[in-house]
Amino acid sequence: MSESSEKPVSTVAVDNDYAQSLVPEDKRRGFWPMFVIMLGFTFFSASMWVGATLGSGLTLGMFILTVLCGNLILGVYTSVLAWMASSTGLSVHLLARRSFGKRGSSLPSFLLAITQIGWFGVGVAMCAIPIQTYLKEKGINCNIWPLIIISGLLFTSSAYFGIKALTIVSLVAVPLVAIGGCFSAIKVFVDNPDAWSTLTNFTPDAEKAVTFSAAVALTVGSFISGGTCTPDFVRFAKSRGIAVSTTAIAFFIGNSLMFTFGAVGGMFFNTNDISNVLVAQGLLVPGIIVLTLNLWTTNDNALYTSGLGIANITGLPKKYIVIFGGLLGTLLAKLLYDNFCGYLSILNTTLPSIGAVLAADFFIVRRWYKNEETPFNGIPAIIAWACGTAVANIFKCGITSINGIITAFIVYPLIVGILMKQNGKCSCCNKD
Repeated sequence: MSESSEKPVSTVAVDNDYAQSLVPEDKRRGFWPMFVIMLGFTFFSASMWVGATLGSGLTLGMFILTVLCGNLILGVYTSVLAWMASSTGLSVHLLARRSFGKRGSSLPSFLLAITQIGWFGVGVAMCAIPIQTYLKEKGINCNIWPLIIISGLLFTSSAYFGIKALTIVSLVAVPLVAIGGCFSAIKVFVDNPDAWSTLTNFTPDAEKAVTFSAAVALTVGSFISGGTCTPDFVRFAKSRGIAVSTTAIAFFIGNSLMFTFGAVGGMFFNTNDISNVLVAQGLLVPGIIVLTLNLWTTNDNALYTSGLGIANITGLPKKYIVIFGGLLGTLLAKLLYDNFCGYLSILNTTLPSIGAVLAADFFIVRRWYKNEETPFNGIPAIIAWACGTAVANIFKCGITSINGIITAFIVYPLIVGILMKQNGKCSCCNKD
């Protein structure tokens, strides 16, 4: 009745990133290395786009409330996944084998991998295009493709070398991006004595006004698809406490900073990118540096987790897959930049149901099974994911991604329980 999930039992990995096995205890990391990785993960340019929309569509009080509520939802969702990852030492793709089965786990791995390669390509173009614009302003005409290729190679290099390189990039990038953003925000108030009054008395225009529920949905939707990949990083945490605390704090600090930087840009400079704000303030070189570092911390993480996903499907070493993904994302960068953002709503309603199924399996269904057996060949997991995705796409009330999460979390154990009762609990639990 069931397919073995074939969970890796050996802690001997083919590389230092344990793409096909659990992370051994002696390779786990403490609070600060994990914190800078997760903080860099949340330094996400799309969050600044959302911040600009919120900044121009909400009053100051509603903006603060929205960011707090949205990050609370994201923090809870990702912290649950972090707890699971640190408890098992498994990536999101290997966790998926428990519920979807080895063959069935190819579905979530494929969806997550393609999504992250797409984000990588978008990020490469987001880095290259503004630099081309800046160079033109300096009288230097440069074709976009050399800049795209250089950006792609740069971002691919750190993902190739794995978790250690991600840590180094985050250690350098996180403080510099934070300093650049904070300096820019402070400079707004220094250069404009009426800035605080403008901020506190701001009333959005009718055509730009955003309702609270829509604002929270934007906040959650900006990162919940990426947040589903949280286990790929925090499986290296030494303890569940470190995994959960670093994830929750990073989302509150990192996401809040990105939203705030975007809101300042949207309100005072009519732009949603911190680099453009710095340029408008006469800080051209810092703008380029901050832009590159901000995208780097997102892109190397995206490529890293896509490599783990494809490795789960093919069984090939992750580092070679990272090269392929980097080349593919780089070659398609301009096309993805021009068209990929239109698919964001689909991604945000498709991927979160994966995390919900994994959580339901970990916290509920595993109590019914004495081994790592996959319930009913992964069919209940696929049905639950499909139901969650359908609900998220059809029912637009509230926060669509949360609607999908709740649906998938309920449907998966419900189907497993019904099938166990129909087929006899002993036969599918391997109980005597």
